Amino acid sequence: MSLIFFKEIAFQQTWKIRHKVMWPNMPLDYIKLPHDPKGLHYGLFLQDSLIAVASLFIDKKENTAQFRKFATLQSEQGKGYGSKLLVHVMQQASNMNINKIWCNARTEKCSFYEKFGWQQTPHKFVKNNLQYVVMEKHFSEQKSNKNNR
Repeated sequence: MSLIFFKEIAFQQTWKIRHKVMWPNMPLDYIKLPHDPKGLHYGLFLQDSLIAVASLFIDKKENTAQFRKFATLQSEQGKGYGSKLLVHVMQQASNMNINKIWCNARTEKCSFYEKFGWQQTPHKFVKNNLQYVVMEKHFSEQKSNKNNR
């Protein structure tokens, strides 16, 4: 049986997987974000190996969080690890009483996020010849429904 665990990690620990999975043909600096030091960065470990990463950037004024740079090593994709990490990050955001989490999703990945209750917005754009759509998930309705029970 494989030991899986989540851990908050240093932003520098995300870079290798981000680069290898998301933009392998670009320089390493391409996947670094200027506000990485201000984010919360999560890793999913299989045994002691980091296999998936995601970053969360909180906007305290808006009480929202942007979910960014979600990547799972290609050799570990399709095994449910990315889903587990996404659920973990959503739970972390909900525990912080964030009202909404959002991301810029590659259009071909929309159905993945929709399985977890994310919705597409009308906001779409193209970056490096890839189509993106802004997707979001609201937590506030879920919390108020729990409070009304």
